[in-house]
Amino acid sequence: MNHRKTKNIEMLERRILLGLSMEWDNVLEYLPGALQVKAVKPLFRLGNFSDKLGCWYSDRREIVLSREFVLNHYWGDVRDVLMHEIAHQFADEVLKATPGGKPHGPVFKEACRLLRANPRASGRYKPLSQRLSEDKGEEEGDTIMRRVVKLMALSESANRHEAETAMAKANHLIRKYNIRVIRENEKRGFESIFLGKPALRRKKEDYHLAALLSSYYFVSGIWVSSFVVEKGKMGRVLEISGTWRNLKIASYVFDFINTYAGTQWRIYNKGKGHNRYRQSDFTVGIIEGFSEKLAAANAGVDGNDKMNTSGLPVKVEDPLLKDYFKQRFPRISTVSGRASMYNEDIFDAGIKQGRSMVISKGIEKNERKIGIIDNQ
Repeated sequence: MNHRKTKNIEMLERRILLGLSMEWDNVLEYLPGALQVKAVKPLFRLGNFSDKLGCWYSDRREIVLSREFVLNHYWGDVRDVLMHEIAHQFADEVLKATPGGKPHGPVFKEACRLLRANPRASGRYKPLSQRLSEDKGEEEGDTIMRRVVKLMALSESANRHEAETAMAKANHLIRKYNIRVIRENEKRGFESIFLGKPALRRKKEDYHLAALLSSYYFVSGIWVSSFVVEKGKMGRVLEISGTWRNLKIASYVFDFINTYAGTQWRIYNKGKGHNRYRQSDFTVGIIEGFSEKLAAANAGVDGNDKMNTSGLPVKVEDPLLKDYFKQRFPRISTVSGRASMYNEDIFDAGIKQGRSMVISKGIEKNERKIGIIDNQ
C-alpha cells in the first residue's frame, strides 16, 4: 500500500471515529431526560477482529468496532452494530446489569428497547442490506419473490403492452399477498433500513420518492439524523420500515427510479445545458407521473379483495407496522413545508416520462460495492 493511500485511509478512519462519537450523541435523544444525564460518552476505537463485529469493554470504557467491517459496509450497517454496543454500555452503566450475568439477558434487551438498538447485531450477524441483496428470506417469501422477479424480468419486453401487463401482474401479486397477510393478521416481523446515503442537504425529489414508497409499497418512511462520512458532519437519510420482502421490493424500486431518472435526464438535457435544479424538476415530474399511474389503481376499489384491471398497488395500511413504527419513533410530529416552484415545461416532461415508466428487471443481488471506501 503506497504512502498516499495509507494516509487517506488514516484520515477516513479518523472521520469514522468522529462519526461514531456523534452518533452516540444522537442516540441519547431516544432516551428520557432522566436517563440521558446518567450516560457518559465512552472512548471509540477500530480493532482487527476476526470473530466479531464490535465489542464494549466495560473496564476500559471503550467501544471497539471491527475495522474490516466498518470499511466494507454501508454506514447504516455500521450504525446498527454501534447501537448494539451502546446498548451493552447502557445496560452496564445506566441500568446496572449484574456483573457476570448473561450479556444478552433481560437488562440488555431493555437497553435495546430504550435505544431502538438491534439485539442481533453482533457476532456472525449478517447486515440487513446484505440480506436484501441476496435472494434469500422466509420460505413463503422466497416463493413470492421468485414470482415477482420473473414478472419484473418480463417487464423488460420491447412490447409495450407486454411490459405493462407484466408490471401490473407483479404489483397485483405484491398487493394481494400483503392484503391477505394484514387481513388474516398473520405473524410477521418488521425491520428498518437506510435507503441511499446520509447527506447534509436533501433534494426535493428525495421527499417525493419517500412519499411514493410509503404510499404504495407497504413500508413506512422517516428522515432520521445520521453521520455523513465524507463531510464529517451529521446529516439526514431516509429510513424505511417493513417486512423483509417489502423492504426488498421498496429498496429495488428506490434504486430503479433513481437510476431511471438519471438516465432519462441525460437524454432530455442533451444539448440544453439545464442545471441541477431543473434536473430536480424533471425527476419530481417522473415520480409524480408514476405516482399518478399507481393512484389510478385506486378507482373502483371497494375494500374487498377485488382488483382493478391494472393490478397496480393500492395504499393499504398495516396496523402492526404502525405499532412498530410508533414504538420506534414515539415522539414523531408532522410539519408542513413550503410548496416548491418548478419549471413547468420540464416538470411536465418528467410527468409524461413517469407515466410511461415500467419497473423492470428482477430484484437480484446488488453488484455494487458497498464499502465506505468505495463510496468516497
